[in-house]
Formats: sequence, structure tokens, C-alpha cells
Amino acid sequence: MTPATTALLLTVPTAVPLAVSAAYALIAFVRHEVPHRQCVEKPRLAKKAVAVGVATGPPHPGKAANAGEPLLESPASGRHTADWAGLASPAVILGCAALLAAQRVDGGSVSAYSGLLRADALTVWMLLVVGAVAFVACASAPAHLAGERAAGSATAWTVWRYHVLVQAFLGSMCLAVITANLGVLWVAIEATTVVTAFLVGHRRTRTSVEAAWKYVVICSAGIALAFLGTVLIYYAARQAGIAEAWALDWPTLLARADRLDPAVTRLGITLIVLGYGAKAGLVPLHAWLPDAHSQAPAPVSALMSGVLLSVAFAAIMRYRVIADAALGVDFTRVLLAGIALLTLTVAAGLLLAQRDYKRMLAYSSMEHMSLIALAAAIGSPLALAAALLHIAGHGLAKATAFCASGQILQRRGTSKIGRVRGLLARSPWLGALFGLAVVALLGFPPFSLFASELGIARAGFAAGTGLGWVTAAALVLVLVAFAALATRTARMLLGPGEPTGESPSALWPLTLGLAACAVLGIAIGPLSNLLSQAAAVLERP
Repeated sequence: MTPATTALLLTVPTAVPLAVSAAYALIAFVRHEVPHRQCVEKPRLAKKAVAVGVATGPPHPGKAANAGEPLLESPASGRHTADWAGLASPAVILGCAALLAAQRVDGGSVSAYSGLLRADALTVWMLLVVGAVAFVACASAPAHLAGERAAGSATAWTVWRYHVLVQAFLGSMCLAVITANLGVLWVAIEATTVVTAFLVGHRRTRTSVEAAWKYVVICSAGIALAFLGTVLIYYAARQAGIAEAWALDWPTLLARADRLDPAVTRLGITLIVLGYGAKAGLVPLHAWLPDAHSQAPAPVSALMSGVLLSVAFAAIMRYRVIADAALGVDFTRVLLAGIALLTLTVAAGLLLAQRDYKRMLAYSSMEHMSLIALAAAIGSPLALAAALLHIAGHGLAKATAFCASGQILQRRGTSKIGRVRGLLARSPWLGALFGLAVVALLGFPPFSLFASELGIARAGFAAGTGLGWVTAAALVLVLVAFAALATRTARMLLGPGEPTGESPSALWPLTLGLAACAVLGIAIGPLSNLLSQAAAVLERP
């Protein structure tokens, strides 16, 4: 691979989403769909959400809605092709990841821009996850936005703003995955906070704005802790004689970790785990997650739960390797195992009391992130490979579940579990896909979460007495979460009901996501070597 080709493959996953975001913004300005300050008004919300594909027609036949006016349309009013343009970014991300994998990164890596951007096997794996989950979410967006337009809760400007922010979100996550500089990593994760804060409050209702502020406050506190931790690691690196330009370079820090001051490194790693743990939905800074996931548009919730949490935890795993080389394995093992058990306890307890299906899925995300944290604490090759497989399977299953929940919300007009009955009878395709997504999250075969959870359990019991007891306690809590999630989903799916019109063609992205999750659980084929190489990147020195 030539240096130019390497630089292109490492640049494009971040550059293309940002370019698409800029293109959406430019088109909105050219078409004069950006509202003037005096014209901005809160969209008129329908009293009941209108089913996807059912609409009342435009307020004035033959006249397009102006900026700031609800886009009420009939099914015959034409397709919004701009909604599909966002699929270009996930396709490019997947293509670049496939090309990087085809170049056989193996145990080594490729870099560009004096090491600022770098790809190893872990980078390629995470790019594949980001691209796959983003493809499901972006392919589901047109149906979601059609429902918003039909309900009168979308304006020309809010639709364009949605596309601009989602594409910027994808670019930020790709930068966090590809960069080798821990300072740029912090900037990229902070950028995801800024962008997603506006997406959480997208509907501009009182509840969504409150959730957005809660998200900003808590995650900003977490990011501030991560910043302090990054500064401390930089200080320890400078004290160890590492040059200023390379003091936050991940490979350099890993190679010279034994020179880092233990006391400073210990404090820095603790702050980083707590800080990035806030973005990953881990205790103690987890309170933003159910509010943000329940109020954000469904495709955004899919991206936040499916990949944002994992990207943040991938940063923790990068730091864990440095900490183990500098401090030994016991420090991060105790820290991550303790946080994993606390998070799993909170998630299981709140799932038992949950009455909202979108918040239920959010607490399920906490459960799965705690299992990934437990695997990172174990740190064996089997545990790390299982953790990375779990990241992929959880991302695909959770993206499907959240996108399906968004369509349920638009059809039924409520997110309360007790008010949704007979989903399989009323909407067989939608109900079946939502039910299968939950089955995947529960860890049933043939979905990949069965294999990954089994791998984590095996690795935990093989790691020794201390981690064996931790793994046993985690499995008990997983059973509690399993029972809560299964019973509440069964209440939604089962029961009598009259069939309502549904469009199976709008559900193909969900089918694709579930199929990919099942394929990963049966045989990952050519991805097997990549998975083992990605796990090797994270193995303790």
C-alpha cells in the first residue's frame, strides 16, 4: 500500500461524513429553508402520532411548505430523495474498513500524517461496526422522517438540521476510532457530545430539551474528568523523557509505559475510566443515558446505543493496555470489574421497574456495556475477542430494536409498555422484527450475543477464583435483566388486535441488521482473523 493510498483510506471515513454534512447545510441555505430568527417557531405537534404512510395532505395543494411550516404530505406527494443521500457515509466507511482489512494489517499497523491517523486491526474492526450500525440507522431514517412529516412534527429546517448533525456525528466517531493521538481522541469524543446534544433535543419539546441539558451537563462532567486524566498522562510522559510531539501518541506511550510515574498514571487512568465511562453509560455518571436515548429520534438512539457507547469504551480499552504495562494488571482489573458489577446491578434493578420501552432498551445498553467492561477486566485473549464480538452484535441488535421502537411509537402514539398490546397481531412484520431484536439482546442463538456472552463467561471462570466469583455474580444479575426484558417485551407483542396497514418495504434495514447479527453468531468467516488480531492489540504486555 502506497503512502498516498494509506492517507486516503485513513482520511476518507472522517472526511466524507463531514463533507456530506456540509453539503446538507449548503443545500438548506441555497433553498432558503433555514428559518430567519423572526420566523422560527416551535413545530405544531399533532395530538396523536400518525402512522407511517398515513397523512392528511398538504395545507395548500400545489404549494410547497415554507421553512418553519409543518411538512404535511400525502403518500402521493413524492419521495424525499435527500433522506437517502446519508447512506453514502456508512457505505464509504464500510468500504474503507474492508480495504484496510484486505491490506492485511495483521499484527502491524498503517499510519499517515506523521502518525496522527493510524489503523491497526482494532481500528478496522471498530470502523466495520460503526459503518454497519450507521447503515441500519441511516437506512431507517427516511421512514422515520416520513412519519414525522405525516404527523406534522417536522419542518423543512428540522429535517435538514437532522441530516447535518447525524453526518457530523458519524465523522466525529470515525475520527475517534482512527486517530492515534490521545488528545485528538478526546477532542473527537467531545465533538460527539456537542453534536448529539442537539439531536437529543431535536423535537424541541420540554421533555427532550430537559434530556438534552441533562446529557450535556453529565457528559461534560465526564469529559472534563477525561481531560484531566489526559493531562496527567501527558505530564507523566513528559517526565519520562518522551518528546512533546509524541507524549500523547498511543504507540509511543505503550512502548515506554514502564517509564511512566506510577502514582500519576494511576490517578490519570482512574479519571479517564470515569470520564469516558460516562460516555459509555457506566456507573456513576450514567444517569443521562435513559433520558437521552428515550427522547432522541429513533435512528439517533440506534447510533448512540449501538456505536457511541462502544467507541467511548474502545478508548478505555486503549488506555487499559498502557495502564497494565505501567502499573500491572491488578489495578485496572479491580477498577473495571467493580464498575461492571455496579453498572449491571443498577441496570438490572431499573429494568425490573421499567414501564417505558425506549428507556427499557437504554437500560439494556447499560447491561451490555457492563459485560464488555467485565471482559476487559478479565483481559485474556478469549475475553477480549468476546468483548469485540459483543460490541458488534450489540450494535446491530440494538440499532434494530431502537429503529423498530421508533416505528412503534409513531404508530401507537405512546412509549408506555402498558399501552402497547397485541403488536404481533396488529403489525406482524414490525412486531416480529422488534421481538427478534430483543431475542438477540437476550443472548439466544443463532445471534452473535450468545457466542460472545458464552465466551465472556468461559473466560471469567477460567481466569481464577476472584474473577470467577465476579463472573458468577454478573451472570445472576444478567438473569434478572433477562427476566425483566423478556416479560415486558412479551406484554407488548402478545394479545389480540386487528391488523393495521404496514409497509414491509420500510423494514428492510431492520431485517438486514438482524441477519448480520445472526451471521456473526453462526460463522464470522473471513472476519475471524481480524477479530483475533484486534483482540491481540488489546492484550496485556
